[in-house]
Amino acid sequence: QVQLVESGGGSVQAGGSLRLSCAVSGYIYATYCMGWFRQAPGKEREGVAAIAVDGGRTFYVDSVKGRFTVSQDKAKNTLFLQMNSLKAEDTAMYYCAASTGCYGLNLLSRAKYRGQGTQVTVSS
Repeated sequence: QVQLVESGGGSVQAGGSLRLSCAVSGYIYATYCMGWFRQAPGKEREGVAAIAVDGGRTFYVDSVKGRFTVSQDKAKNTLFLQMNSLKAEDTAMYYCAASTGCYGLNLLSRAKYRGQGTQVTVSS
């Protein structure tokens, strides 16, 4: 059984940065895709970024390209999301996810394994 625990959320002013971490326990297959999705109040869940465990190919939603970076530290079983140049519209609960494959960011919120989330609030 895979468990995911997020940390690193908080409040920041627009233009600032945050780094989210996701501690992974359990076995992650090389074919898996790890990533982040978010949900803002009153909005649908949105896949933000993902990385293929084997090979490290990354995927981003257009709204965060050039600002967010997803990465993994396999030795420490940790997934990261570096968020720079944050905007008020990035305010949301951010969730870590592990999917059995890279099926697309829009399906990340339905991944087999999901964490409990960490809140990110950006004030303008």
